[in-house]
Amino acid sequence: MLTEAPKRKGDARERLLQFAEAAVLEKGFVATSIEELIAAAGITKSGFFYHFKDKTELARVLLERYIERENGLFDQLFTRADELNEDPLHGFLVGLKMLAEMLSDLPNGHPGCLIASYCYQDRMFDQQVRDLNAEAVLAWRRRFRERLDRIAKIYPARIPVDFDDLADMLSGVVDGGIVLSKALKDKDALPRQVMLYREFVRAVFLGAERDQKREAETEA
Repeated sequence: MLTEAPKRKGDARERLLQFAEAAVLEKGFVATSIEELIAAAGITKSGFFYHFKDKTELARVLLERYIERENGLFDQLFTRADELNEDPLHGFLVGLKMLAEMLSDLPNGHPGCLIASYCYQDRMFDQQVRDLNAEAVLAWRRRFRERLDRIAKIYPARIPVDFDDLADMLSGVVDGGIVLSKALKDKDALPRQVMLYREFVRAVFLGAERDQKREAETEA
């Protein structure tokens, strides 16, 4: 989800990946050339091909690196939220708030989503990269669907809702929030969208609890 600022020091392969990710997020994969990357990383063209067979391999490794970092971030964030709350709904709500707060702390807003960027230029990649990108989206769905299933065992949904769609909704909120932030030059648009999603999740599940309380009070 987040990207590191490119650095000239350190391992040449990692420098290439850092500069490549920043460039792809800024202008897309097609517009990112090998020449500009080797100039930014301070290596020769033969040095590039020592690390990557071609630009296609760079695309795959770049995406794998992004997915691994994103998974680590979500694992850490939501594990911490679970440690603070035994209740699965409140743990999820806390995790979403922590996510929004993390996004709010970014000095210049979210740099962009590599997965979304790859989707926009889908035909430029081979099937392996396209499959990897699709699997990343499905992994988000599985991650949050599992949480929603655990919540529903305690809090029945107030309205008919497909949990796959509700899980996918977070992907749409994040990517859409990035677009809003960039188009409107409003770095807080993304965290606000995450918080709005959080309130929707709360309404889907806690609404049932409130209705049950009202019914009990009426019967009494």
